[in-house]
Amino acid sequence: MVKIDDITVTLFRWNFAPWKTGVGTAFGGRKLLGVLTVRTDEGVEGHAFLGSSRQGADAYAGPLMEIVKPNLLGRNPLDIGAIWREMWKENRSVSTNAIGAVDVALWDIAGKVAGLPIHRLLGTCRDSVPAYSSTAWHATSEEYAEEALSFQDMGWTAHKIHPHGDPRSDIEICDRVRQAVGDDMILMLDSMWAYNYEDALRVGRAIEELGYYWYEDPLAEEDIYNYVKLKSKLDIPIMSTEYAPGRLYGMAQWIQSYATDILRGDVAVTGGITPLVKIAHLAEAFGMKCEIHHGGNSLNNVANLHVTMAAPNCEFYEVFPATGANKYALVEDIEVDGDGLVYAPTEPGLGYEIDWELVEREREGVVG
Repeated sequence: MVKIDDITVTLFRWNFAPWKTGVGTAFGGRKLLGVLTVRTDEGVEGHAFLGSSRQGADAYAGPLMEIVKPNLLGRNPLDIGAIWREMWKENRSVSTNAIGAVDVALWDIAGKVAGLPIHRLLGTCRDSVPAYSSTAWHATSEEYAEEALSFQDMGWTAHKIHPHGDPRSDIEICDRVRQAVGDDMILMLDSMWAYNYEDALRVGRAIEELGYYWYEDPLAEEDIYNYVKLKSKLDIPIMSTEYAPGRLYGMAQWIQSYATDILRGDVAVTGGITPLVKIAHLAEAFGMKCEIHHGGNSLNNVANLHVTMAAPNCEFYEVFPATGANKYALVEDIEVDGDGLVYAPTEPGLGYEIDWELVEREREGVVG
């Protein structure tokens, strides 16, 4: 029986120009990204990236090694479901980002052992999906409009705005972008938990009239009471649950309370491929969509893409930020074609090659 005989995180430098989104969330600068490696006694290795342009891998590696690693050594790496349930019990002490990275690496091993892409193991539903460009912060509505037009000109069919977090300014931005791209481009708004109930309702009614496709995270992630009120007053689909307390185990109350139209998750915030697939299936059982959030780094986004290809109710692939600032440390990254589509990976496991020369050149050290 194949066994896990080591888990390490190789830390390497990720330096690029800082950027932000509308509610003051800062990204970039000097960060440490990590390659998490799960090694087996038969020589098969699984990999994942740990960390993001928001928070580096050094914030997560210590608890992972202290709490998770000792419980995984000697285990069969293909016992993914059992291992994930045991890791989840430690989520009070270990970040979902670290739990998710281990889970992604285990799925990478499973795909390599089977000689198949991960989405084949999950049950492939398609080989392509449309991407949407997802903005960073811009100072003026005109800059938001110009960016949307640039992606429309490249053949992308959908675009999402992260606005300023001020209702009046946000309505102006949404109006200007709609005027710029016309009715042919799908537009979404992600307000990033910026509003109180009254302002959320005002913005929601405005973008409803502008024909926006969904209204994402207008209220704080724990505010089910006001989400229920808001959803009852608006026709535009509401999307929440990205950071819902309890993650997978918090979804049922959102559905039962009629607090959201669309579920949300990704392999970092949700805690891996294993729970993300369950969230997508839960949504499908209720006739709901599950839209997958960006993963914060290139290899997490590959993992997200595998789930998207195996879930018929996941409609889009998010490119955040649309500038490509989160792309780093793969030999070739996920790219959008002239029809605005991304495609299913075809190689075993995650199916994308880590740029090991870059990792070695920028290496800070190994935690293990």
